[in-house]
Amino acid sequence: MRRIPRYLFLIAKRYGRWILRRRPDVADLQTVLERAVASLPLQSGIFTKEGALRTAEMNRQLAWCMAFIAGAVNAGGFLAVSHYTSHMTGVVSAMSDTTAAGDLVTTLTALAMLLFFVGGAFVSTTLLSFGKRRDLPSRYAISLLVEAVLLLVFGFMGGRMQDRIRFHLPETVALLCFIMGMHNSITTNISGAAVRTTHLTGTVTDIGIELSKLAYINVDKDPHKERIEANRSKLRLYLLILVSFFIGGVAGALGFRHIGFKVTVPLAGFLCFLAARPVILQVRLVLRALKRNLEDQP
Repeated sequence: MRRIPRYLFLIAKRYGRWILRRRPDVADLQTVLERAVASLPLQSGIFTKEGALRTAEMNRQLAWCMAFIAGAVNAGGFLAVSHYTSHMTGVVSAMSDTTAAGDLVTTLTALAMLLFFVGGAFVSTTLLSFGKRRDLPSRYAISLLVEAVLLLVFGFMGGRMQDRIRFHLPETVALLCFIMGMHNSITTNISGAAVRTTHLTGTVTDIGIELSKLAYINVDKDPHKERIEANRSKLRLYLLILVSFFIGGVAGALGFRHIGFKVTVPLAGFLCFLAARPVILQVRLVLRALKRNLEDQP
């Protein structure tokens, strides 16, 4: 298992040499990237459309890819730093317990985790607000790219950061809490809170509610009484989030166990791949605007 990253690097290196030997221009590289992105089982507007413009299928696609990443980082990160970094319910509960017990150090540690999670959501939403005010179609992609960069920082510097403590908290734990705050903020903002991927308490509760409605038998045929019916579309969405989080958790745990911190590289790469289409669209718009400005100049 430890040789897998090396094999992946060798494959990428040979493929890169093959591309360079063909001496492609920028248009060729853009075409290759667009074809690769188009091959994903994702709709084009998954990270650009908001609110009423989003379809149920977009939310389902958003759910599986983001829940997979969240599960991998959360479960795999536990093996690396011995903390579940998206479980803020548990963090606040720990703060309550340790405060009552008079353990100030552990209370401050839990408080720091909470603040870093809030900080991640704050930074992500600020980036989204900045992009929204300027009508940038790539605003969600920018947040994804920042998250990917932070994952790479964690992957390549995790071993050294683990020994450094700030506010009674290892820097690795603080960084993962920040990343999870960003991750949840992205999915919550773009889906209008219809999709949350870093914690499952509400999702599992909603599954139980919809299953109860699905199993309920409406014996009374009175048309004036509201029938109890399950929202099957929501039920499929919640089950998809649960299954994707679980699969991602298994993949992340196995990756951290056999590869270590470097398993974040393919996770960051997947985030970059998700961000590619909006970024290409943004670059196209910028180039068109520059071309128009040059043509308008005397």
